[in-house]
Amino acid sequence: MDTLEDEILTGEGVALSTGAAAVTHRMLSGVLDLLVYGIPAMAALYFMTGATVLANGALQRAVTIAAMVVMLVLVPALVETLSRGRSVGRLACGLRVVRDDGGPVSFRHAFIRALTGLAEIFATFGVMAMTVSLLNARSKRLGDILAGTYSMRVRGAKRALPPLQMPPHLESWARTTDITRLPDGLALTSRMFLARAATLNPDSRARLGRDLSARLAGYVSPLPEPEAHPEYLIAAVLAERGRRESSIEARRQVRARDEAARVTRLPFGIPDAAD
Repeated sequence: MDTLEDEILTGEGVALSTGAAAVTHRMLSGVLDLLVYGIPAMAALYFMTGATVLANGALQRAVTIAAMVVMLVLVPALVETLSRGRSVGRLACGLRVVRDDGGPVSFRHAFIRALTGLAEIFATFGVMAMTVSLLNARSKRLGDILAGTYSMRVRGAKRALPPLQMPPHLESWARTTDITRLPDGLALTSRMFLARAATLNPDSRARLGRDLSARLAGYVSPLPEPEAHPEYLIAAVLAERGRRESSIEARRQVRARDEAARVTRLPFGIPDAAD
């Protein structure tokens, strides 16, 4: 499989591994979903058919079609939309349906997938879905191709990001500079850029580094002299930001312990029997 087929490009231009689900995992999650949706569908169909046994054949067929559409199309689409790409089977197998760009699916995506599933899964007993998935780099079935979605792995050991290192030649500057609150998106993007910098294309790495350092410069005053390398500036700002936030949190915890001790202390110097 081509490496690029298993990556998405974020809005910041950083390639992230998608971890597309294997066909076997998709089949297992599909079987579990079939049990969850299929058994209630058959039960509902049985009771509704019994309720219309005295009606004419056209009404029975209409009731049967309506029950199948509701249980096999509308209900799965609603569950997938409200759970942001999850279902009982995917939850058990550690999978999730997302858009091709990695974003959450909408009702339109879920409805297209569920509606197509009637033909490629139920009408062909899953043969069409399995064949198309085996031929696709991301194990997409026909519904995923039409909707612009795929199933990705969301369970497994998470790799910790490498710790931030303060560039030694910028440490004294970082301790005295004024750093205002960074937007969460900018801070996260900068953190991910440093973690993935070594794997990026050199031209993309240089361009992204300059762009992110220029954006960070708007929240830092004064800037280091002489002008620092973009990646050193990003690392210094993020490392100092983390150090300051850790220091603030440590002082907050000390104050909270002191306040808790004062609240439980007896007034006017009366000795506590527990002491």
